[in-house]
Amino acid sequence: DNALVAEAGAALADGKLVAIPTETVYGLGCNALDLDAIAGVFEAKGRPASDPLIVHVDGVAMADTLIEGGLPAVATRLATAFWPGPLTMVLPKTEIVPDAITSGGPTVGVRCPAHPVARALITASGVPVAAPSANRFGHVSPTSAEHVMADLGAHPILVLRAAPGEAPCGVGIESTVVKVDEAGGALVLLRRGGVPEAALARWLTG
Repeated sequence: DNALVAEAGAALADGKLVAIPTETVYGLGCNALDLDAIAGVFEAKGRPASDPLIVHVDGVAMADTLIEGGLPAVATRLATAFWPGPLTMVLPKTEIVPDAITSGGPTVGVRCPAHPVARALITASGVPVAAPSANRFGHVSPTSAEHVMADLGAHPILVLRAAPGEAPCGVGIESTVVKVDEAGGALVLLRRGGVPEAALARWLTG
């Protein structure tokens, strides 16, 4: 529903929290450049500030605004191969990325989700969206709107459903996270997830 996506996008841009379906799990989305909104995510989840957030983008152009010097060549090739999809790349951040997103670190994790609702929402909001799993910290990651409401229903959150007949979270596990060595072109696997290691290995040797 384009009208609902536009409404949710405006809410995100205005600092509200929106639970969104991605191909991995439901994410608790906020404007990744808004300190108050970021604090709201940590509060709703009960998440420690030492645990950084992944930032979701609608494509390479938005990712370039978050990465120092833009995506390097190896990251651009990774994006071509695996975006949109469940791959998060960790790279040096620009100054516009708040320290609250990265727990004070110099790098930020970015990914472009494959779910059409998530991508449409990011585009409608016009801002990069931090979106950890939409559950209390330490609880099972949610794969439906009902799971989100059961865990976070006491908080003022707008919850989007997938379109009728569409699987809300087809992958069902979090994204694979790799740190990109832009100088040597090497990848360091930080978290196993939706992109199998074998697929990354084939890409590296292809």
